[in-house]
Amino acid sequence: MTGQFWLDTLERAIKTFAEALVAFFAVGNGLDAFHADWGNALSLAAGATILSVLLSLASINLGRRGTASATNAVVPAIPGTPAT
Repeated sequence: MTGQFWLDTLERAIKTFAEALVAFFAVGNGLDAFHADWGNALSLAAGATILSVLLSLASINLGRRGTASATNAVVPAIPGTPAT
């Protein structure tokens, strides 16, 4: 596992957490953060985040080597290096 893999995994986990949190509010509370059930919202987002990390780990031998992607479509963005 490379540094790029962990950066990809972290980015995906953060996005998943945010998406799950927004989805919880949008579906359950109409985006009312003041009266929301924060315990359930954070629990749902944490569960989705754990699943995201596990899926990234399961993708280690799939797709472009060194990334968390399950496809070859992702080109790592490393400053100063040409895309391959």
